[in-house]
Amino acid sequence: MSNSVQLYTNIAAPQSSFSFPFSYLEAVDITAYVDGVVVFQNNASTGTAVGGNTYVVAFSAPDSTTLTFSPAVVAGSDVRIQRNTDLVTKAVDFADGAVLTELALDTAIDQVFFGSQEAIDKANDSVTVDTDDKWNAQNKTIKNVANPVDPQDVATKDYLENTWLSPTDKTNLTTVSNISSDVTATAGIASDITAVASDATDIGVVSTNIASVNTNAGSIASINTNAANIADIQNASANATTATTKASEASGFADEAEAWAIKIDGEAVASEGYSSKAWAVGGTGVTDTAGAGPAKDWATETTGQVDGTEYSAKEYAVGAQSSNTSGSAKQWSLGGGTGFDRDTAVTGSGLTAEYSARYWANQAANSAQDFVDVYYGSFTSDTAAEDYQINDNQGSVNVGDLYFNSSDNVMRVRSFSGWNDVAADTTNFATNGFAIAMAIAL
Repeated sequence: MSNSVQLYTNIAAPQSSFSFPFSYLEAVDITAYVDGVVVFQNNASTGTAVGGNTYVVAFSAPDSTTLTFSPAVVAGSDVRIQRNTDLVTKAVDFADGAVLTELALDTAIDQVFFGSQEAIDKANDSVTVDTDDKWNAQNKTIKNVANPVDPQDVATKDYLENTWLSPTDKTNLTTVSNISSDVTATAGIASDITAVASDATDIGVVSTNIASVNTNAGSIASINTNAANIADIQNASANATTATTKASEASGFADEAEAWAIKIDGEAVASEGYSSKAWAVGGTGVTDTAGAGPAKDWATETTGQVDGTEYSAKEYAVGAQSSNTSGSAKQWSLGGGTGFDRDTAVTGSGLTAEYSARYWANQAANSAQDFVDVYYGSFTSDTAAEDYQINDNQGSVNVGDLYFNSSDNVMRVRSFSGWNDVAADTTNFATNGFAIAMAIAL
């Protein structure tokens, strides 16, 4: 099953909508063909006519996996939809200190994954070696082949028809074809005809015997003239050996492409680097290696350093390794240590200790409660203020406490002798004024 190609072969009726089952990074990665002609590329119609029709092609909706054709593709046509992921430019360029998101990681890994799928599809569609150790072109025509030069080169149709055979040779071969039934019927010379394939000297005997067959015997005599050409045909098998060699080289390139995609037990190619999979999920020479480390470890490693010097994004976010002296985001939020304790410093100790946001929030809450314990708020009487402090605020009435008397529109302060207006209690206010001012400020 193909991972990046969807084929619709010899469609039974006119069709305007064609879906494909695979994902893609960008709309420009999808190419569509009708009868082998590109009609949609780089997210736009090519304007090329196919069988008298110029198709306008577009996605049925943004990010969809369906292409619509206008007019409908005619019955009997072949439609091919293929993904070609950009492997020249990185889809994501990670930067130190940047926020590492699931989308960025998925996009980077998908680019590698899609490229691997397409490489596998192309390798599977290439000339391959079957179990019988013979090359299989999978019922496809091999085109754009150069004419032979060396004795072992494969001969092309053009070379055979227009270079190797002269016009006279073509006429003679046609004549031989026309009298083949007569040759077949001549049982007496069958052994001679068979001998032609292995020994050109027997052709003279064949010519003598054929001369007596019928009135067309003179035409068969031309086989002698073409004996050298027949020997050349035998060389075609040798040319097949050259084709086998080239196919073997192609197989080697396919193996190398596979190594660049998925090899994890060392470099993809010696002294040239590591595979996409090794950089993505780890492998020999990448995992726990100075200046390296796979993308997966940079994202999720929480048991040690990724490359011997730095920690992963997850460690800086929620980790608690004691060797990470900078602290994680979770520690700066909740508290230090492996238990994320509020009162444990995130970094440093003593006067140089630095604490989490949770610790300072608790300190602020305690300061606010201290202020509420001194200043009660607004009440209509001394009794109401004291009742609030004792019963609602769960505190005690102390000298220096304050509240605002809304009945008399004055601030009152608690002294040793009871409640007094702040403006009137000059003795106690002078004595406790600094403490009162500090309490209000807090």
